[in-house]
Amino acid sequence: MNFQQLRSIREAARCGYNLTEVANVLFTSQPGVSRQIRELEDELGVEIFERNGKRLTGLTEPGKGILTIVDRLLLEAENLQQASLEFAGKRSGTLTVATTHTQARYVLPKVVQSFRAAFPDVRIALQQSSPEHIADWVLSGKANIGIATEGLSQFEDLISFPCYEWQHVIVVPQGHPLCRVERPTLSDLAAWPLITYDVGFTGRGHIDAAFQAAGLTPDIVLTAMDSDVIQQYVTLGLGVGIIASMALEAHRPQPLHPIGAAHLFAPNVTRLAVRRGAYLRSYALDFILQFAPSLQRSEIERVTHIGAS
Repeated sequence: MNFQQLRSIREAARCGYNLTEVANVLFTSQPGVSRQIRELEDELGVEIFERNGKRLTGLTEPGKGILTIVDRLLLEAENLQQASLEFAGKRSGTLTVATTHTQARYVLPKVVQSFRAAFPDVRIALQQSSPEHIADWVLSGKANIGIATEGLSQFEDLISFPCYEWQHVIVVPQGHPLCRVERPTLSDLAAWPLITYDVGFTGRGHIDAAFQAAGLTPDIVLTAMDSDVIQQYVTLGLGVGIIASMALEAHRPQPLHPIGAAHLFAPNVTRLAVRRGAYLRSYALDFILQFAPSLQRSEIERVTHIGAS
């Protein structure tokens, strides 16, 4: 038994049993992947995968249990490597943070700046995508930390922490009729074409829930993942925007008129997640505490069962 065999098993399950894709992930050949899988099955004396001819189609019942153990073994191997670096006193490495555009653009810059000052030898890799992909990256070990508003608390193998609360804000061009309405209602908004986030991004769920509860069907004419894109199209007069409060930059002239929406939509909570059982380097722990100062170091260490000091 070797780690290449274990990785072949894990990636085959992750890649939907497509061995060509597995080979690309592992930088090897498809026959090599097939051989690694078959050799481990022969050694264990059990079929891990169901097959249709030579094609893998799924996991057998024993295979499901074996995959759980394989995941744990590979996680602990990675933990061992990280712990050895930590105990050797090395303050260098790579911290991979998977997050949404809104967090990367508006919240993380000051955190990254402060973190880099404290850990100049640590490289930061920011990966931006949807909350679903963020969760996948953390679960697979491709990212150490995930940050998003939606989705992260839904995965059993992720441990997530509430970091901060924020509200949505309405934005309209200067001179728009809504500029004269101090507390617009959902009916007021539903009378206009709306521009906001894609489903599953940046608190969109609370927007949809508010209109649904009011029995209204908003005319959402354009959606985007990027707050800057939403504001650009609002500026062009294509609709009324609903964006995250942190996307309003107070340090430069704002061409749009902001209107508070805390009375319309439920507050949102941005969460930070790590993989359950993963070892975090001490610098990763410091990054978490810089991003969410309200969290306690002892709380993170206790809940995640990690050995970072």
